[in-house]
Amino acid sequence: MKRYLTFVILMACAVGSAQDINEALRYGRENLQGTARFQAMGGAFGALGGDLSSLNINPAGSAVFNNSLFTITGSNYHTNNDARYFGDALITKDNTIELNQIGAAFVFKNTDTNSDWKKFTLAFNYDLVNNFDNEYYVSGSATEGIDTYFLEYAGGTPFGSILLQDGEFLEEAYLDIGSAQGFRDQQTFLGYYGGILNPETEDDSNTNYISNSLYDFVNQDFIRRTTGYNSKFTVNVASQYKENIYLGASLNFHSVFYTQFDQFTEDGYEPNSAITRTTFDNYLETEGNGFSFTLGAIAKLNDNVRLGGSYQSPTWYRLEDNTSQRVNSDLADADINFINFNIVNLYEEYTVKTPGKLTGSLALVFAKDGLLSFDYGYQDFSQSELRPTNDPSFQTVNSDIASDLGAVSTFRLGGEYRIQQVSLRAGYRFEQSPYANGNTIGDLNAVSGGIGYNFGGSKLDFSLSRSQQDVSERLFNAGITTPAMIDRGIMNATLSYTINF
Repeated sequence: MKRYLTFVILMACAVGSAQDINEALRYGRENLQGTARFQAMGGAFGALGGDLSSLNINPAGSAVFNNSLFTITGSNYHTNNDARYFGDALITKDNTIELNQIGAAFVFKNTDTNSDWKKFTLAFNYDLVNNFDNEYYVSGSATEGIDTYFLEYAGGTPFGSILLQDGEFLEEAYLDIGSAQGFRDQQTFLGYYGGILNPETEDDSNTNYISNSLYDFVNQDFIRRTTGYNSKFTVNVASQYKENIYLGASLNFHSVFYTQFDQFTEDGYEPNSAITRTTFDNYLETEGNGFSFTLGAIAKLNDNVRLGGSYQSPTWYRLEDNTSQRVNSDLADADINFINFNIVNLYEEYTVKTPGKLTGSLALVFAKDGLLSFDYGYQDFSQSELRPTNDPSFQTVNSDIASDLGAVSTFRLGGEYRIQQVSLRAGYRFEQSPYANGNTIGDLNAVSGGIGYNFGGSKLDFSLSRSQQDVSERLFNAGITTPAMIDRGIMNATLSYTINF
């Protein structure tokens, strides 16, 4: 009977508050993906075009194509996390293979020789904007226990508001409190029935709570596993005007799927502590879609110099979250295990608006020998926003975004040298931290290289790229304040095949 009731409540549960500043960064930042040629040259294609993934930078790039083509790309992603927590260092590795790009461009040459519009291009392209597959593990002896998490949420919550009603199951109350009273009261409920905290007095009006654990230091183990993707399907139109102007526009349809599993274990309390071991696990799943548009132009000043400029609009994501939790300790209620990953909190749909981006580009083309290309991008993350803006919890998050995040400058440099049918490529990318303090997430540095072979009617390209970034991640959004310090390196090995037709 208990499980049947749980299913009914699962379907009825709605509304809560679990979103934070990470939503704006998770979906607003784009990792370097795309074709092998694009990756090998650091993504510096804003003034070049001639590559399907260049549409991510400048939609005028498809007008550079001289013929129709089809490109498909696969990548191997290898992530290395060197994580430190209270001085203890652990290395975690993750490896995935993805079909990260597929697309085609159709070039229609104007047969009217008197027209200034030389050709039109219609292109369709799928790109994996971000691969969320990742895992890191930390372990250390901390001065703040998990009780600080629950105590921070419990402060100010009336004790009577979290008590079980007559005949009510534990999992029913957990979901009902989350739906009717919100995330804060739900966490207080979980802390109390999980045996981690108690009210100072058992009066219904009591709003002060105390910890049931005693410690100076506690041993903590934490694993975070994430999976999913942020992908973009682009519909692009572009045209060449006279001999030296290329214009383009794209509609971008984004798709998001993200999961995050956190597993936390704590022990090593004082010998006289009533609690000897605590576990607290969390699961988040986010799914949704988004929309953006891009406008751009490329000007060929002469046979050697090209300039490019583009505007990428904000992306408006419509997202839905669901979360589940489980907790246990020596003092937990006997039925606490009925609150588990089968008990799901469903949240109302919400919107994340990520900031628009401006890009300026310069390319030097040395006939058929090779080229050099440079892109500069500007994006102000303090303009990110969670909506509806009249939601009190979103107002707090948006205030944090405005104060903590800042403008990001991105520099991309790429080069290519051709030896008959063989092309040798190299690239560099630098991206500033989106945080005003520059520390929570550090600057990103990436280097890349690759080789391509032109068979005449088709091309085969290969690239290797490596990015490095320091990241400071808190284990929880409340309580434990000491973050895990992660040196994250991502290596991509990418292979593309292009057919001209």
